[in-house]
Amino acid sequence: MAKILPLKSVQPRKFGYKKARRHARPDSEHTGQIDMFAPTARIIAMPSRPGVFEEALLYDERGNAEKAYESYKRAILADEYVADAYCNLGILESEAGRIGEAIDCFKNSLTKDPVLFESHFNLANVYFDLGDYRPAQVHYEIGASLEPEYANLYFNLALALAMLEDLDHAVEALETYRRLADPAEAEKATMLLATLKHSVEQS
Repeated sequence: MAKILPLKSVQPRKFGYKKARRHARPDSEHTGQIDMFAPTARIIAMPSRPGVFEEALLYDERGNAEKAYESYKRAILADEYVADAYCNLGILESEAGRIGEAIDCFKNSLTKDPVLFESHFNLANVYFDLGDYRPAQVHYEIGASLEPEYANLYFNLALALAMLEDLDHAVEALETYRRLADPAEAEKATMLLATLKHSVEQS
């Protein structure tokens, strides 16, 4: 029996990137925190301005990609939330069409913090868009082990598995998505789930 390609009639769109937001704390001297175990107490002025990474994130959220790009670069050079900065820089690189640079950024992020969920999720998205569904699957599954309640990941994982013709596991991932997602969002997966189940029955 000929294989059924389940996605052509449904044409679902995967969920996009997820920004990182200060997972790794920099050294206390960079944050203005007081070391309670220091031999002598010191009065330290609290910072009146946001750090370089926070500045980059503000630019990013306001849609100023150029300023955000520059500030994430400065955060990396300042050793401030480096894994998060590389992660968000990778999103900007991808959105600018520089896919190779985006992949490098996500990999650099994971070198600094191998369990940074956002970088696994975003790297999986890049691989998915390139049609490299196996590495996309791997990073989605690592992401699922790190944040098992993040619904959108399971939708994207289901799409990757469907493209790999692993329909049984695609159905499982999509059912997990429907269980975790808000009811209004979960309903969007109904047609895809029905198509996948029909394909499993016909295979």
